[in-house]
Amino acid sequence: MSRPSATLRTAVVWDVLRGALDQRAKLADRAELEVLDTGGGTGNFAVPVARLGHRVTVVDPSPDALFALERRAAEAGVADRVRGVQGDVRGLFDVAERGGYDAVLCHGVLEYVDDPAEGLGNAVAALREAGGTLSVLASGLGGAVLARALAGHFTEARHALTSPGGRWGESDPMPRRFTPEQLTALVTSTGLEVISVHGVRVFADLVPGALVDTEPDALDALARLEAAAAELPDFQSIASQLHVLAEIPPGAARGISR
Repeated sequence: MSRPSATLRTAVVWDVLRGALDQRAKLADRAELEVLDTGGGTGNFAVPVARLGHRVTVVDPSPDALFALERRAAEAGVADRVRGVQGDVRGLFDVAERGGYDAVLCHGVLEYVDDPAEGLGNAVAALREAGGTLSVLASGLGGAVLARALAGHFTEARHALTSPGGRWGESDPMPRRFTPEQLTALVTSTGLEVISVHGVRVFADLVPGALVDTEPDALDALARLEAAAAELPDFQSIASQLHVLAEIPPGAARGISR
């Protein structure tokens, strides 16, 4: 099974997610899961998940992204297993079913919403009460600080390090960033149990492209380095993105706020 596009940037997340979906299917005793992808855009994850045999509902505010999703799903031969609807995580249950999904992807969403706790709470409420898996991917503070410093923008790096939202200035296109501790605390506050935390793009955004393009086997070597560093807390703290995998704890589903 092929990985999502932009392999180096998504390999760690995809490997963790695929394993989690396999485990969820075994626990549910069903080969086909119902998966919700909030902010799923053009289907970077939705289409590969559908190719695993699952049904995916993508919620995204952009009509253009949903059109591209439809085209990509058709080209991959999974149009019958991918459904795109226009909406966002704040009004999630205007377009998606509460408690109707075995797994929910919340990738690249919490950085942009006005209230991350509300958005994440909606994502959790979309999970089946009998048990479900949540995948959260968000921008990391440490990676942004390191990138600004290496680019010589030391004042911006310090500003990102000390500002409440992790922004390096008014022209920063990212509304919010998280430390590993902040993101895991946000997830556990919903009542879910964190299964794993990974740093994503620890090195990929810092290595010059020309180096990767010209050195034999450099891309594969870099991918292996990313995988090796992803689970180490010291490297998670400087990753460009953070991935948290969480589940409804066994026997505690009814305690999850709905």
